[in-house]
Amino acid sequence: MRPHLSRTFVSRRDFLRYSGALGAAASISATVSACGGPASTTSTGDDDEGLVTAVIGYGNDQSWDPSMTASAFSMAANNHVYEGLVDTDLISRDPYPALATALPDANATTWRFTLRPGAKWHDGQPVTVDDVLFSFERALNPQTLIYSFFTAWLREARKVDDTTVELVLKFPFPDGIQRLTIAKIMPKHVFGAPGGWDAAKSGKAVGSGPYQLVEHNPKANTRFEAFADYNGPRKPTVQKMNWLSIVDAAARVAKISGASAEAQIAENIPYANIDQLRQSGLTVEGGKGMNHMFLMFNTGQKPFDDKRVRQALLHAIDTRKMIDVALKGHGTPASSFLNEQNPAYARAKTVYDYNPDRARALLAEAGVSGLSITLMAVNVSWLADCLPTIANSWEAIGVKAVLEPQDTSALFTKMDQSQSYQVVAAASNPNQFGLDPDLILRYNYTAGGTWMKYTKWDSSPEAAQLFAMMDRAIQEPDAARRLQLVHEYLDVVAEQAVLYPVVHNELVSAWDPKKLTGVQAQPYPGVNLLQAKRV
Repeated sequence: MRPHLSRTFVSRRDFLRYSGALGAAASISATVSACGGPASTTSTGDDDEGLVTAVIGYGNDQSWDPSMTASAFSMAANNHVYEGLVDTDLISRDPYPALATALPDANATTWRFTLRPGAKWHDGQPVTVDDVLFSFERALNPQTLIYSFFTAWLREARKVDDTTVELVLKFPFPDGIQRLTIAKIMPKHVFGAPGGWDAAKSGKAVGSGPYQLVEHNPKANTRFEAFADYNGPRKPTVQKMNWLSIVDAAARVAKISGASAEAQIAENIPYANIDQLRQSGLTVEGGKGMNHMFLMFNTGQKPFDDKRVRQALLHAIDTRKMIDVALKGHGTPASSFLNEQNPAYARAKTVYDYNPDRARALLAEAGVSGLSITLMAVNVSWLADCLPTIANSWEAIGVKAVLEPQDTSALFTKMDQSQSYQVVAAASNPNQFGLDPDLILRYNYTAGGTWMKYTKWDSSPEAAQLFAMMDRAIQEPDAARRLQLVHEYLDVVAEQAVLYPVVHNELVSAWDPKKLTGVQAQPYPGVNLLQAKRV
């Protein structure tokens, strides 16, 4: 079976509703909370030394189903609530046994796992092999978001005995070990019941991890407590956590700063506030990763079906000015689809350096003049700050630009309804799922997938060539040759520039070192408190 989403029945509307993949601007209301009753949206105060209060700059009202979400808030939370057979350190990405007792042979085509003795769900029931089979059946279901991360290489999960399960691979695939953390193991007796998956989408979370969800208030906060019966490798280090969902940047900074600060850590810190927070005694650090602003072209509409036009518009952007002015220096011009810190990175053959003369020449070659573009964009704050530079850059080569930043859900609802568009600027970070290039590319470049449907490009001969190259690369057994094939298809992605990053930007977190230790800034949205401790 080819690893394409053309077999999936996930609608683009559902994808955006459940994943919140494009960041803070999405605002889809959850209809059911995990626990009844109202709750405070703030912490109980800093006098509770067993509590960590964290501020997340994204909504907590998108899907909490681990198989269907790319929401920054819920993915970060799920890493504290659920376990995979194997998990990865959220900073180093090194794999370690979680619900399994040992890592498998990376080069084998059958991976055998013994479940951790005594592992329990948060409701007290034991974790079983049937739960594992149930979860992998979900991962290999074409209706799920994570399907594209597994179907290319994983054939099936099968029961050996009451404590042992095997994963059968289609070919040796060492990178699959790290991907197992994406397949969070979920209790069949909870989510296999009628309405179980709807409850998961709406905020019900019952895992086997070190923290259990005890209160969930969409658009406000989510509370966690240490799970007393957890017997896994990463014990809970604090007794309670309260995660506040605060999309507004000023309110987010206020919660972490000042003498009466209620939170000990906050992520998605605006660049303009870094010096202020450092001067107040907070540790402020950035993480460089895949986080990027990309342009996506509607190739079903002329002249954007011509790659020379797409290339011209990228060459025209003064990315250095954008980074200096809008991102306050916290960004890097894209020189590949991957960011420079990715282990598989190589500079692409086609790099869109700032070259207005080249941009004008490409437009002339394409026979295009007097072009007027409506640039639709998500209204994520840092991305919106970048839009004037794009407009001014395009105007400088004779292309009129009209900016239309708007709420993410509103923008993509229009596209779901087949309303036409020309160019979209949006934000994304596939590093939430992992670092390997095949995973990252399949998130965006998959035949029949959400993004390719938007671009109307995946039925083209060039797309067919790209998908075939990706399929060859993932099956290549020799690591050096596989990396060479990856670089070859990344060059195709760069040349075609259908959905392509303009800049990779740094994500910044801040915390009070006098009150919290054991944390590091992540290069992707969310927080990691698995090793955090209150001082």
